[in-house]
Amino acid sequence: MENHEEAPSPAGGPWGRWLKGRRIRDRRVLIVSVAACAVLGGVLTLLPREGEAPQAPAPAARARAAVAAGAPAALPDLAVLIGERETRVRADPGDAGSWTVLGAAYVEQGRRTADPAYYPKAERALRRSLEVRGERDAGTLGALAALANARRDFRAALTWARAAQQAAPGRWTTYPPLIDAYTGLGDLKAARGALGGLMKLRSGPGVLARAAGVYRDGGRREDAAAALSDAAAGARAPAERAAYLEEAGQLAWERGEPRVALRYFRAAVRLDPDQSAAQAGQGRVLAALGRTTEALSAYRAALADQPCPQYALELGELYESLGLGRPARERYDLLRARVRAAAAAGVDEDLVLGRFEADHGDARSAVRRLRAEWARQPGVAVADALGWALHRAGEHREALRFATLATDGERGGGLRSALYAFHRGMIERALERYGPARRHLREALRINPYFSPVHARAARVALAELGEPSLGDVPVMDVPTTDGKGVTTGCPSCPAPVRSPRTGP
Repeated sequence: MENHEEAPSPAGGPWGRWLKGRRIRDRRVLIVSVAACAVLGGVLTLLPREGEAPQAPAPAARARAAVAAGAPAALPDLAVLIGERETRVRADPGDAGSWTVLGAAYVEQGRRTADPAYYPKAERALRRSLEVRGERDAGTLGALAALANARRDFRAALTWARAAQQAAPGRWTTYPPLIDAYTGLGDLKAARGALGGLMKLRSGPGVLARAAGVYRDGGRREDAAAALSDAAAGARAPAERAAYLEEAGQLAWERGEPRVALRYFRAAVRLDPDQSAAQAGQGRVLAALGRTTEALSAYRAALADQPCPQYALELGELYESLGLGRPARERYDLLRARVRAAAAAGVDEDLVLGRFEADHGDARSAVRRLRAEWARQPGVAVADALGWALHRAGEHREALRFATLATDGERGGGLRSALYAFHRGMIERALERYGPARRHLREALRINPYFSPVHARAARVALAELGEPSLGDVPVMDVPTTDGKGVTTGCPSCPAPVRSPRTGP
């Protein structure tokens, strides 16, 4: 009988232990391989396929990113974000973060639609966030500052913005509402300082747009135009880019370049059909170009989407310049109604109402309203409006003091505004200061010959009545000097070259 050696059992001995260890290692390799494949598969599903564009963020995510950065958001995206956050806070009233996002979205929705009813809702949401947190959160405080700016309550905005900075000194988002508050209060030096702080912490389209506003208010229009051009080029979201193009159009309009402004406004509306400010801008420009029917249509479209009191005033004045009294009165009635609705929601529209009353209503009432506004927030726009109201009420000497504040760069009024220069010129004319009056009226028409369908015509009539300057109109320090051919070589305040009469044989 053959003697066979018994094979070693897999369950025991050295061979068994080796097989057992091999199986364990094989299982580990298999697990790692499967996991790696799963991870790789997940990464590949996130990457766009060849020829396929990357997936865009969801509407709520786009709106939240814009609101968090203080950038303009698209209205459809805002509606989605608001609906989403309203659902969240109903399900979890203790979600402080959602209350803050919801409040900030309400502020942006109110600003974009000119519907003041959103502002009380925003205030309730933001205060609820502070209550839930039980502490001072910089994001919520900054949103409260933005709300106060939207309501034109610049002192409250300054208080909230400073509180946000104290809560988070290095947070860049606290600076934009601070800049707006300082600007509204007429403290342009502080606004420039806040802009410097912002630019140390942040760059990008939003910061460039903020810088453009500060540059414009300081009279640096070329710098403002360059900053807005870069902001529009760098903006990714259509609504944000449209907002910067609208601002560029407004700047071009203020420079007296209506055709350039029209291109900007049209580009903004193409990108964002809800860009009502650009619609109103088109109305302004088309009226200046004599395309009245198109101008009326553009203004009506802007008012339908965003019933802003300022647009109602502009459209009413356009109708009035055309001799159409009834539609003008209808727009003025709309202005009054919108101001009342705004006041009920805590929005201060006394500036636009004062401007309206000074030209089309009770000038004395305008003076009372604007004096109170000046006491609350003495900005450059309020100085101009109060000066004009005082002039319309017959108080010319006091009027000139405020008009000078609005137009004198050394005293804070660095903005080159045709309307402000016109107001000052007309006040000086009433005081029989004919030389300065002539210079400022010419300056108004030089800045923007189309600045108002009513006042631009009045400026031309006044200049014609003033006639050519006499020697008595020229201050001693500005007496022109002449060369050998009788041509003026130096006259700092003369509006145009003057040919002096030749003397001698």
